[in-house]
Amino acid sequence: MIRVVLTDIEGTTSSLSFVHDVLFPYAAENMEAFVRYWHQDNPAVREQLDAVAERSGVSADDISGLIEVLQSWIREDRKETPLKTLQGMVWQQGYQTGAFHGHVYPDAAEMIWHWHDRGLRLYVYSSGSVKAQKLIFGHSEQGDLTPFFSGYFDTRVGAKRDPESYRKILAQLGVEPETVLFLSDVEAELEAAESQGIRTAWVVREGSVPESGRPVVRDFTEVDELLKHG
Repeated sequence: MIRVVLTDIEGTTSSLSFVHDVLFPYAAENMEAFVRYWHQDNPAVREQLDAVAERSGVSADDISGLIEVLQSWIREDRKETPLKTLQGMVWQQGYQTGAFHGHVYPDAAEMIWHWHDRGLRLYVYSSGSVKAQKLIFGHSEQGDLTPFFSGYFDTRVGAKRDPESYRKILAQLGVEPETVLFLSDVEAELEAAESQGIRTAWVVREGSVPESGRPVVRDFTEVDELLKHG
């Protein structure tokens, strides 16, 4: 019996276009000004810049060089933890100023509310930072959804295609793997979770159904049917 739902964000609860057409461009356009303004006076920003320097080999004192690295990582869609953390800080400003609201599919918002009401524990696992995850759900077009989630996981637990990441998540959840349902739009992530005994559902919201033979669901209403039938 499923007791925990672990969900991806991009392409699963939220549209790919919101992330790629709104969030990423906003971070790219505002990253330089944000870093230059805060790099000396904000310890949290300085900590992430030091991590960028360590991973890239650029001097920690070379702010222009670090900004260039961050911009190249954004263009490459790199899953680097310091980039994701800084993007979350930049996005926070955007959410708070009303530049945009987080996109969450109406069916996802409705089912998140119903699942929580039925006693399921809900968690998020995304390559975006925990801060970014809380922002998209906390400032969503469907209202503040954060009260319905019990916790969040990001790349600090490991890459989403690495089976070890799901072993760590299970250890933190303290539940048997067969009681967890993981939702994602990426088959390789599902395979990694399944290697640890976690049950999965492949969410394919747009386009034709892939020819892999794996069953798909089109929205969270169909996921709910899976939950009702165990």
